[in-house]
Amino acid sequence: MKMVKSGLLIILALALTVGAGLTGCNRQQGPQAEQETAGFAAEVISQVFPLERNGVKLHLARYQTADGGAKIPLLLVHGLTYSSHEFDVNYADYSLVRYFANNGYAVWLLDIAGYGSSAKVADGFAPNSDYAAEDIAAAANVILETSNTAKLNVLGWSWGTVTGGRFAAKYPELVDKLVLYAPIVAGLADITVTDAYHANDWAHAADDFQKNADGSINYTIIEPAVANTYLANCWLYDGAGSPNGGRRDLLVAPTERLIPTADIQAPTLLILGDKDDYVSVALAEEALATLAQGRLKVIPGGAHAMMMEKPYYREFRESVLAFLKK
Repeated sequence: MKMVKSGLLIILALALTVGAGLTGCNRQQGPQAEQETAGFAAEVISQVFPLERNGVKLHLARYQTADGGAKIPLLLVHGLTYSSHEFDVNYADYSLVRYFANNGYAVWLLDIAGYGSSAKVADGFAPNSDYAAEDIAAAANVILETSNTAKLNVLGWSWGTVTGGRFAAKYPELVDKLVLYAPIVAGLADITVTDAYHANDWAHAADDFQKNADGSINYTIIEPAVANTYLANCWLYDGAGSPNGGRRDLLVAPTERLIPTADIQAPTLLILGDKDDYVSVALAEEALATLAQGRLKVIPGGAHAMMMEKPYYREFRESVLAFLKK
């Protein structure tokens, strides 16, 4: 992972934040109608809900269309380093949040303690995977009470498959269906993490994009405006750094299994791309064999950020939607 931070990159990030009309993840208190891109017809309303756990104020927001009627709750759980804005790349029709909101869901975004718009924590190692699973549980209780329903759907991306998977295993009575997108089934490498916080930078945020042979972003896979929107939001919400508790959990020996799939009772979709450097089809198949009610979807050519990749994002989200509605 590259650790490059130059004045030029800072200027570019600020210019994109101010000038590109980003709406990423709305961080204002109370209901507010957001300007829609051409990709979705229905207006989406966002509302922030108060939530605190262990003395830390957590950012929890709901996005849904303004047409009234009951909505199905869907909680999206972010990955390592960058917070929940990653699900709302609001350019054209790329926003996963707005896609599900336009398909009848109340989409909820949570920032784990120390991430994004949640309050910072004194110890960056404290918000590890088990801690994050309890943040998810606290959010789930608010979501279910607000929605007047007994269960919710959960989609976790990357580290969110570890935290979301542990939540689903511990609180089976709260989960209707579970989606593990780019599941981190096993440890990535046996590396000692000594810093409590990760120093985020522009180049690191771009690591999930598919690259050309010279290391540049492959803009035939990721549209420039999509990459710029995502990267500018990473800088805006996560530029000050993020906790390393989850990174310490993931950087263990590949023999260690990180998601308690054998204890998950809810119907579960494992979905990944075969170009994803962090996961493998073989490990996903291993996890599938331990799930009580599992399905596996592999998207050829897709990588870690395939929810934003031009050739693959529609197949990805349509596959998830079909699973949730089944």
